[in-house]
Amino acid sequence: MGILDEDVSRVRESADIIQVITAHTQLKKVGSNWSGLCPFHGEKSPSFSVNPEKGVYYCFGCQAKGDVISFVRDMEHLDFQGAVEQLAGKFGIALRYTDKNEGDRREARGKLRDAMEAAVDWYHDRLLTSADAGAARHYLRERGFDSETVRKYRIGWAPDDWNQLVRGLKFPPKVLRDAGLGRESKAGGTNDFFRARILFPIFDPQGDALGFGGRILPDAAPLRDGRKPAKYQNTPETTLYRKSKVLYGLNWAKDEAVRTNEVIICEGYTDVIGFANVGLNRAVATCGTALTDDHVRTLQRFAPKLVLAFDPDSAGQAAADRVYEWEKKHEVEVAVAALPAGADPADLARSDPERLKQAIEKATPFLGFRVERILSAANLRTPEGRGKAAEVALTAIVEHPSEFVRDQYVMAVADRCQLDPDRLRSALRSGGIRPVVRVAPAPRRRQRADTPETEALRLAVAKPEEMLPLLNPVLFLDPRHRIVLEALLEADGDLHVATEAADPFLADHLARLAVEETTAEPDDVRRLLLREAGLRVLSELERESRTADDFAGYAAAIGWLHAEIEAVGPNAHPDRVREDELLLWLSQRVEDPHE
Repeated sequence: MGILDEDVSRVRESADIIQVITAHTQLKKVGSNWSGLCPFHGEKSPSFSVNPEKGVYYCFGCQAKGDVISFVRDMEHLDFQGAVEQLAGKFGIALRYTDKNEGDRREARGKLRDAMEAAVDWYHDRLLTSADAGAARHYLRERGFDSETVRKYRIGWAPDDWNQLVRGLKFPPKVLRDAGLGRESKAGGTNDFFRARILFPIFDPQGDALGFGGRILPDAAPLRDGRKPAKYQNTPETTLYRKSKVLYGLNWAKDEAVRTNEVIICEGYTDVIGFANVGLNRAVATCGTALTDDHVRTLQRFAPKLVLAFDPDSAGQAAADRVYEWEKKHEVEVAVAALPAGADPADLARSDPERLKQAIEKATPFLGFRVERILSAANLRTPEGRGKAAEVALTAIVEHPSEFVRDQYVMAVADRCQLDPDRLRSALRSGGIRPVVRVAPAPRRRQRADTPETEALRLAVAKPEEMLPLLNPVLFLDPRHRIVLEALLEADGDLHVATEAADPFLADHLARLAVEETTAEPDDVRRLLLREAGLRVLSELERESRTADDFAGYAAAIGWLHAEIEAVGPNAHPDRVREDELLLWLSQRVEDPHE
């Protein structure tokens, strides 16, 4: 599957190579060619030359060469097809694909991108000009956001109204819902997804809008149920927006990341902007999620060094295995910036910008940071303190996969703790030091519940295509379990979608279910649920029959239900048709108890 060769040729011939390259470096006409500083390496004298007639470029300094497609591919870190598609979009060239369905999918994504770009402009204009955005403008000014910053990052304001965006943008409601800009109302219409929030547009590396991060104002009114609204709300998972893959600010950070071979990773949108304000234009932020393998895979295309600029205790020891795996798998170096306790980069950028810059300049390797934090917190004035510090430090060192790295830290610890390095090496080799430290009692883990309902939900998460068609909320006695099932049904089994739309209870429950393994069979679990639900209804019928005038009618229903319950018992032969009939009867019984 790919783009038709003749369309690739049309893109190569039609795209203006001078226009494309001058977006990245200044060119001057020299004879029939153009010359300038090479955008692929640092230089003071121009050695980069472009031949517009042939549509090619060459650098006499670093030997970079190619055509307009290879330039976009290398500069934007795209694959071949992505580079062709970007150029085709820029120069208005329609593409055809060897797989027609792929072309349709690309066209649909294009409509979502158009809607998202229009929304960025609409929300941005609201923040700049609308009277109802006054409080948002005041808040941003207090946080140090001047007019230039607001415009650079295209920050916006979502009005506190039901559907102003939906009415303001001339896109079909389905496109707005698919883009994550709207949501279906109870009346069947489409309402705005974001309300009463400052919006930070999130772009892909090429600068195309994918979604938003919405920040509530500090004095926001409580929800109808009295709960305080979430501080941040992100665009839901869409075809464009996948939070495990998206990084805020990469479109602005990529050029400096390539030049410096380093990218800074922080937690918030305002942190990224704070770093830029102190001259560090290579910061990105995860969008409401922990750093993932997909994030690291993306970043290693731009820089070999990743600097974590957030409290590493939140990643801490639990993240060590992932960090070392990333370093080996993606050939990156992970370092940690020693930020002052309790200070985030956005605040530090205003209060002490030099301290923030020094924290990045003096960032230390992940293991080195952990060891230093352990030793700095220890009492090294006494033999007991030094011994305990060495023991704790070794539990961190032993997790590193490289023997040579481990040994260098062993020597450093031995020096600080006034111990013989060979004694520490012996402790590591003997297995006396284990990579688990409990500095405080661990919270007691909730005991796993193994009931037909919980097994059904585990299977609904693990095998939604098999389990969900077999289930109905009527089979669940626990109302919490019914809520979880209904969320999965509404999301068509997509765990990420169900979690995105969930309240904290649902999110926690779904996350736990996702990591709890089960060997149960869907059909067996469904029969157990049918049997338990049938027994509950049977008990109700028998109780009602004792005071009913129509005892004969009840007796017939009770007899029939007895037989159906036996038919789904552990020794009965499976009969899907009969099971479906029982489920239908039970669901109707719940809707009309007198049926």
